[in-house]
Amino acid sequence: MRRVLVVDDEENIRLVLKTLLKRNGYDVEVADSGEAALALVDSFGPDVILTDVRMPKMGGLDLLATLKAKQNPATVIVMSAYGSVDLALEAMKAGAYDYVGKPFKADEIVLALRKAEERETLRRENRALKEQITKESQFESILARSESMTTIFRTITKIADFKTTVLIQGESGVGKELVARAIHHRSARKNQPFVPINCGAIPENLLESELFGHKKGAFTDANSDRRGLFEEADGGTLFLDEIGELPLNLQVKLLRALQEESIRRLGDSRDVKVDVRIVTATHRDLAAEAKAGRFREDLFYRINVLPIAIPPLRARKEDINLLVDHFLAKNNARLGTQIRAVNPEARKLLLEYSWPGNVRELENTIERAMVLCDGDVIGSQDLPERLRDALDPVQVQLASGELSIKKTTAAIEEILIRRALQKTRGNRTRAAELLEISHRALLYKIKDYSITDL
Repeated sequence: MRRVLVVDDEENIRLVLKTLLKRNGYDVEVADSGEAALALVDSFGPDVILTDVRMPKMGGLDLLATLKAKQNPATVIVMSAYGSVDLALEAMKAGAYDYVGKPFKADEIVLALRKAEERETLRRENRALKEQITKESQFESILARSESMTTIFRTITKIADFKTTVLIQGESGVGKELVARAIHHRSARKNQPFVPINCGAIPENLLESELFGHKKGAFTDANSDRRGLFEEADGGTLFLDEIGELPLNLQVKLLRALQEESIRRLGDSRDVKVDVRIVTATHRDLAAEAKAGRFREDLFYRINVLPIAIPPLRARKEDINLLVDHFLAKNNARLGTQIRAVNPEARKLLLEYSWPGNVRELENTIERAMVLCDGDVIGSQDLPERLRDALDPVQVQLASGELSIKKTTAAIEEILIRRALQKTRGNRTRAAELLEISHRALLYKIKDYSITDL
C-alpha cells in the first residue's frame, strides 16, 4: 500500500503531506477537490486516500460515498480541523478506516498509514486463508468439511466410474442433485449429457412420454416423433429426483428399462437400446414405502445397489460457517452488495438453529439478511425471527418435549425472574413490579431457584 492520494483544498496542507509522505517512501499524488480526486482515482490507482472532510462542492464524506458506490477498494482516511466524536463516528460508519484531526503531527499521519497497511495485509492473509480453506473443502460444486460429508466425497470417487445405479437419500434441501452431478462429473461420462428430472413435478399423464418419448399419433397432440429423456441422456447420466413420487405403473416400465437397457417409445413397436447411468434420489424412506406397497420392492432393490445418505445440516454444523462465507461472496457478486461479515451474535444464531430446510434454507436466509442489512456487517436483527426464537430460553423449554405442566411452569418462571432481575440490574422491588408479584413472593422464588449469580 504505497500509493497515496492526498485530497485537500488548502495548498499548504497538500504540499506538507506530499513532502512528508514522499520522505517516508510513499508514491503521492494530490488533488484540490473531491471532483479532482475522482478524476485521478482510475489513472493513479491509490491504495490509500487521505482526504479532508470539508471542501467546496464535494466534501470528504461525499467522496467516500461515491468511492463506495463505485466499489473502489482504496482505504480512506479522513482529516478535519472541525474535529468531534460525532464527525469521526459518521466517517467510520460511512466506511472510512481512520480519522485524523487537524492540526496533526507528522507521526500521526505516518502511523495511520502504517496501521492501514497492517490491516490490509491481515485482510489479504485472511482472504487467502479463506480461499485456501474453501478450495480444500470443495468437492466439485459441494462445500463441506464435516467428516460425514468427507466420507460421501470418498464414496463418490470410488463409485463414479461404475454404471451401477445409485440411490441418494436425504431431506429436502440437503443437496441431492449436487451429489448426483458430482458423481457424473467424476465419471468417464462427464463429457456426455447429465439429464435431471423431478418425478414429482410432472403430471402423471405426461411423465411416461417425458421419460420414454413417443411416436407421432401415439396420443392426441402427438404431432411428431419425440425422444424421451432416456434417449437424451444416452451415453451420460439420467438423474431421477424424487423417484418415490413415480406412479406404480411407470415403476414397472422403469424396472424393465434398467434390466434390459432399452426403452420403447409410446406408440412404437420396437425397442431402442440406451446406455444410461441411472442416479436416483428421494426424501422418502423407500424401504418403508416398499413394505407398505406404495413402491415396488423389486425396483427398490434394483436402484438401491449403491446408497448414499446425505445428513441434514443440523447434523453437520461444522459446515455452516463455510457455507455462510460462500453465500456472502456469491451474493455480493450477484446482487452487487458489499457485505463483508456476519457478527458473532448472528453467527451463534446461525449455528444454533436446526435448519429444517437445510442448505437451501440457509442460502435463502443469508440472501434475505444481505438485502435487509443497513451496514456491511450482518447482525442478529437482520435474521428472521424464527432464528432468534430458536435461542430464546422459553421457546427452548417449550420445544424440549417436557409434558409436565408443573416442571415446565417452574422452568419458565425461573427464566422470567432472571430476565426481570437483569433488566432492573438486580433491583428486586422493580423486578417484582415487572413480574406483577409481591416483593416477598419474589424473594421466596429467588431462594427456591437458587438465583445467586445476578
